[in-house]
Amino acid sequence: MKFFRSIFLALALTAGSSIGMNIQAQTETGYFLHTVTKGQSIYSISSMYNVTKSEIIRLNPGSEKYIKVGQSLKIPQAIDNNTNKPIFHTIQTGETLYRLSSKYNVTSQAICRANPGLSSENFRVGQVIAIPAQSSSVSDSNIPASQEINQEVSKAVDKKKKEWKDMHKVERKETIFSISREYGITEEELIAANPELKKKKLKKGSFIFIPYSKAELEKFAEKEKTELTNMQDYSNEEIFSQNEEKLKKYKSINVAIMLPFMTNSTQKDNQIRMVEYYEGFLMAVDSLKRQGVSVNLYTYDTKENYATTNSILAKKEMKKMDIIFGPANNENIGSISTFAEKNDIKVVVPFSPKVDQVFQNPNIFQVNTPQSYLYSEVYEHFIRKFKDSNIIFLNAKTGDKDKDDFISGMKTELSNSGISIRNCSITDNYSDIISAMDTLRNNIFIPTSGKSTALVKIVPQLTQIRREKPHYMMNMFGYPEWQTYTNDYLASFYELDTYFYSSFYTNNLFPAAVKFTHSYRKWFSKDMANIYPKYGMLGFDTGYFFLKGLAMYGNKIEDNLNSIKVTPIQTGFKFERVNNWGGFINRKVFFVHFSKEYELIKLDFE
Repeated sequence: MKFFRSIFLALALTAGSSIGMNIQAQTETGYFLHTVTKGQSIYSISSMYNVTKSEIIRLNPGSEKYIKVGQSLKIPQAIDNNTNKPIFHTIQTGETLYRLSSKYNVTSQAICRANPGLSSENFRVGQVIAIPAQSSSVSDSNIPASQEINQEVSKAVDKKKKEWKDMHKVERKETIFSISREYGITEEELIAANPELKKKKLKKGSFIFIPYSKAELEKFAEKEKTELTNMQDYSNEEIFSQNEEKLKKYKSINVAIMLPFMTNSTQKDNQIRMVEYYEGFLMAVDSLKRQGVSVNLYTYDTKENYATTNSILAKKEMKKMDIIFGPANNENIGSISTFAEKNDIKVVVPFSPKVDQVFQNPNIFQVNTPQSYLYSEVYEHFIRKFKDSNIIFLNAKTGDKDKDDFISGMKTELSNSGISIRNCSITDNYSDIISAMDTLRNNIFIPTSGKSTALVKIVPQLTQIRREKPHYMMNMFGYPEWQTYTNDYLASFYELDTYFYSSFYTNNLFPAAVKFTHSYRKWFSKDMANIYPKYGMLGFDTGYFFLKGLAMYGNKIEDNLNSIKVTPIQTGFKFERVNNWGGFINRKVFFVHFSKEYELIKLDFE
């Protein structure tokens, strides 16, 4: 218990009708246009718009085989009159935020809130934005309906009520009555902002929240209504400025970790991973605490099941969280995502590479990069670095299909960039490989499988060529899982001047890794499991990055993700919003280079 008190953790470990004439006019074609951006796939695009892949393919013949950046796709406009789901609009020439608010009979503020990624800088032709559902029938008026404005004002006031105007340090002999009088509020308003005062007495030196008074809220509401009514005369820049959320920093960050610690599970490897992630996270909290960051940490065991997760979300304290880390199981992501969006809580998903909710929930941060986005980053960096090389794909005929998508995409991107490629099968005679090589250019060998069984066949032949043909320039290029084979192939990796890509990497010789490993051993009297990624480092990196970001930028963290200056031990961070209404995915990729000069280099392309 001394350990938990030393870092001030609050630890709770627990187990038919028309949608309106204007919208009908906008969507009478039955589709809108989406411009493909880097990393997107038919699957990710279908997830963005809540339509099926087959519906997109039907409108865009050939898209099931290949789509490219800059291509325009027809997306069916899915309208469900019985829900409050948004529709989507592709910005046309001459359209402004005000014109769209008039066209769809919703306020500009509602559109801005539905599209947190939208700004005056990226409000441009071709951008797709979400139009929130109307709450009333279409009016003949050319300005947003008055009831829409009243609703927006009501929402703004409700949000203001949840904020606090000031913090008060209790002095000797002060009472609830005296403090209320001092700030011009009622005792009921003070207690409502500090529910613990119902049961506890005021304690000298403690801090309590001071809410806005009823008169201040009424004045705020009147100002909001005036601004919304006059907004018809504003430019895009002025409207976005009016709707910009003011900076709010956290005096203390409320953090929930929801992981399946699986205390009764037979899956010991998964249990070790979750415990190590949590231990690394605790080290991050302690490090930040020593920098003056206050964290209230609540830890919950989801026990690998949906029912336990929902029971945790039903706890009263959960609505007060600023950020949630977890879950580990895909089946629990949906319920946590829905809860977090409703209560404006940020969610960091550390493990899963498939988080469909990130495409529609602006509060989600996906750490493990989805495959199509990861591959697109690798292709871009590869072409930039090896554009003048001779690329040779080596098929070891091991029957593995694990890298088919990667190889197919790589070949397409190389071809589109005018880079020559060759295909070669591994046989008992490596003369075919030599025939495929170029004596005047660098030769990059890419195995078509990432498995160790492929390396067993490929490495000896490439090593023999290296020794017999020392004047040939050559490199081998591979995959993240090669980290697990490093001890077996270390000498060969150096000799073959090897590269592999990964979104996470560390080495026991790197100073940051050495320091962390030593501290981890000191804290927990054990070493981390020999698996990749190392979950203790992942827990530290993710915890430190996001909690430091919240401490520095408060509710503006989304606008400052690239300004959070940290030196991760293992996991790189490069978060980008997936669309104007969705969340963020991590697009960071490293190339790890075992150079023939016996240097180990971690290439960061940013």
